[in-house]
Amino acid sequence: MKIYEQIRRINPDFFLHSGDTIYADSPIPAEIKLPDGSLWRNVVTEQTSKVAETLDEYRGRYHYNLMDANVRRMSADVPQIWQWDDHEVTNNYSDSKDLSGDARYTEKNIPLLVARATKAFQEYAPMRRFGDAESERIYRHLPQGPLLDVFVVDMRSYRGPNSANLQTDENAESAFMGRPQIGWLLEGLKRSKAVWKVIAADMPIGLHVNDGKDAEGRDKWEAIANGDDGAPRGRELEIARLLSEIKRHRLHNIVWLTADVHYTAAHFFDPAKAKYTDFLPFWEFVSGPLHAGGFGPNKADGTFGMQVAYQKGPGIANAAPAPDTQFFGQVDIDAKTRAMTVTLKDLEGSTLYKKTLEPQRA
Repeated sequence: MKIYEQIRRINPDFFLHSGDTIYADSPIPAEIKLPDGSLWRNVVTEQTSKVAETLDEYRGRYHYNLMDANVRRMSADVPQIWQWDDHEVTNNYSDSKDLSGDARYTEKNIPLLVARATKAFQEYAPMRRFGDAESERIYRHLPQGPLLDVFVVDMRSYRGPNSANLQTDENAESAFMGRPQIGWLLEGLKRSKAVWKVIAADMPIGLHVNDGKDAEGRDKWEAIANGDDGAPRGRELEIARLLSEIKRHRLHNIVWLTADVHYTAAHFFDPAKAKYTDFLPFWEFVSGPLHAGGFGPNKADGTFGMQVAYQKGPGIANAAPAPDTQFFGQVDIDAKTRAMTVTLKDLEGSTLYKKTLEPQRA
């Protein structure tokens, strides 16, 4: 997995892994025939030959990645910050996930799979353990000195069911990060003395991420956006409240970093072009996951005025992880000017897009 070597060569202070650290729900076949007729050959282990259901099989997915020399070299040289998304358990899982029709799974109990997957993730993830009361907590604040605070959020553990996402008030069905986590994030942003505040999110804010249809034939949604460009509804209500509080407290220099959608992009959220306008403009940068099939680009939702400054994806579903479908981001903060520069790169380390953000005073 050569992109890890490209990251290592940059010699970064740390590597932020935005989730989908494994693909527990994707069996790895020995060979895959590509569209051009060539064969892609994989190393296969017993634990990766089927979907992960047992604790040993979930552990085997992390062990599989560590078989790669590039991953091991980077892990030896570069500190890492991990969060998780869905593929650490199974695709697009939430309270409404139903595996009854998936013959690959003999274990259909989602909470049991989540429990096994959580244990395996936390055995391999480089993070400090919270106390017994929150032993499985993933969201956390990681100060990086006077120039940067990193707020790692968890958009998976506290969400309500994936649905049409059109609720008109915040409730258990529309929850995404949940009120306690949103309150923690807002308080952390308010207390932060760092120039830049990065919100490390495992899912993007304004991209359409579909999860099939509900019983009424309506689109179900996996992320925040709901395909309705109007006023906030569903999970957008939680984000709208967070963004409005950020504006009310005049909290500047907040940047969102994310992955999930299997391509790379730079998004500017502009209240002047939004249906919901009570927020400060901000940037979101997308890159990854690493060495997984390529997808996208995805459609943009207009509720928060998301403007696509740059995007690159394969334009087809599940493209093989070739050089032109694999991406990562590099973030540099100048110690003198305090400007933040975000560079989107490909598997070869070539620069695709660069944006320099000047810090604003409160």
